[in-house]
Amino acid sequence: MEVVLLPTPEDCGRVVADAVAGSVLAALAGGGPVVLGLATGSSPLLAYRELLRRHREEGLSFTGVQAFLLDEYVGLPAGHPESYREVIRRELTDALGLDPAVVHGPDGSAADPLAAARDYERRLLAAGPVAVQVLGIGANGHLGFNEPGSSLASRTRVKTLTEQTRRDNARFFGGDVDAVPRHVLTQGLGTILGAEHLVLVATGEGKAAAVAAAVEGPLTASCPASVLQLHPHATVVVDEAAGSGLARAAHYRYVLGHKLADQGW
Repeated sequence: MEVVLLPTPEDCGRVVADAVAGSVLAALAGGGPVVLGLATGSSPLLAYRELLRRHREEGLSFTGVQAFLLDEYVGLPAGHPESYREVIRRELTDALGLDPAVVHGPDGSAADPLAAARDYERRLLAAGPVAVQVLGIGANGHLGFNEPGSSLASRTRVKTLTEQTRRDNARFFGGDVDAVPRHVLTQGLGTILGAEHLVLVATGEGKAAAVAAAVEGPLTASCPASVLQLHPHATVVVDEAAGSGLARAAHYRYVLGHKLADQGW
């Protein structure tokens, strides 16, 4: 796991954009379809804005890319402004010129969400490995919507949100906790580990304890994000506030300062 400690959230956004663009361009150079894994929430927003800037100003192309979302609320009607399909459309994929037909998400409005989870897992596996998966982390260490206690080998399924997560997400629903759905469809931790490159971004002091537990704590279902320790190519990008709980921060800065010129992310 490479831990990248940077001064500001804006710096984090640029590095995550570098990692995403590098992985996508490398996969496109290999020919065939390329799958980009997208997370929603506040953590990746600056990275998405930087990707959009590069698309507009530098000609960064996502032609040939299809996208798969990490998760979705259960019970929100199709087109609801806080459904993750709508959020990612507004924040990223429309402006990148991606046809909605190549932006996939779990069907949270399905009559049978259990069947919808199984169908989404099949479609993701059939599309091929995810070239790069963008991730955030919850204050309780959740990854995607895999709450503490999730199996480290889990696949896409229905999960019940903790009350902490519902409170954290109430800001997207006008502050009304009762408006936040109680259930979600989420890629499992085992599903997430199938991506070729995992890029987690976290900013702010509120994420410091979760980041420290994920990066330096034991591998445990009590901190689902600790599963990143099992992956051969994981990049964790944090600002100084989110990295303030890391015991080996000086070492991470040393490693970053002595990367080989062509090492990349």
